[in-house]
Amino acid sequence: MDWAHFLPPMITALLASFVECIEALTVVLAVGAVLGWPGAFLGAGLAVAALVTLLLVAGPALTLVPSAAIHLGVGVLLVVFGLRWLRKAVLRAAGVIPLRDEDASYKRQTLRLRGLVSGLGTHNQAALAAAFQVTMVEGIEVIFIVLAIGAANRALLFPAAIGAGVALLLVAGLGLALHRPIARIPENALKFAVGVLTCAFGIFWIGEGVGAAWPGGDWLILALAATILATALIAVRLLARRAVRDAA
Repeated sequence: MDWAHFLPPMITALLASFVECIEALTVVLAVGAVLGWPGAFLGAGLAVAALVTLLLVAGPALTLVPSAAIHLGVGVLLVVFGLRWLRKAVLRAAGVIPLRDEDASYKRQTLRLRGLVSGLGTHNQAALAAAFQVTMVEGIEVIFIVLAIGAANRALLFPAAIGAGVALLLVAGLGLALHRPIARIPENALKFAVGVLTCAFGIFWIGEGVGAAWPGGDWLILALAATILATALIAVRLLARRAVRDAA
């Protein structure tokens, strides 16, 4: 596999995983600060182990499903998933809805957990359960993206898994070093990029599923991504202008 085919799935999985890992880290840090670090770290670690096991089991199982059915089903899911991310990113970039603030989210989670402390049993058990739950919830989306990319073309499963693994190591390393939310990362820009790339992959695999002969083969994914990006940027400008008119 050359770099032109290796990099797009790896970057897509890396960016998507990075965003999800940041959101999970924010809650895990709040859990650790209020309920204790041992339980928070153990819960997050167990969830990561469960997610890796799921990926190792589900990946080979994809070989049992006909390729055409996988292409079509995965393509539709990727487009739906990507449009959800892209819609929020466009609205935030246009100023229609506020940007996500990891510091504010951390404070909200901390206050919520402190309000629940009196009704909890052993803090370590509560920390383990809370950290496990949030890591699993955010991680399932990462596993979905990795499997979706690999399902449509099994040769892409490895670079997608590499991208997700790199994102996990980066966020975990930053979390251990800083012990605070990663608030300076341009999260909306990352979600924008993930939405564009995921939609591009989805449209491509839908075409493959219905038997379309794409000109240029896999290279068309980059052209689709460029077209979606241009359309989304136009939408940002139009929505921003409307927001200014409505505010005037």
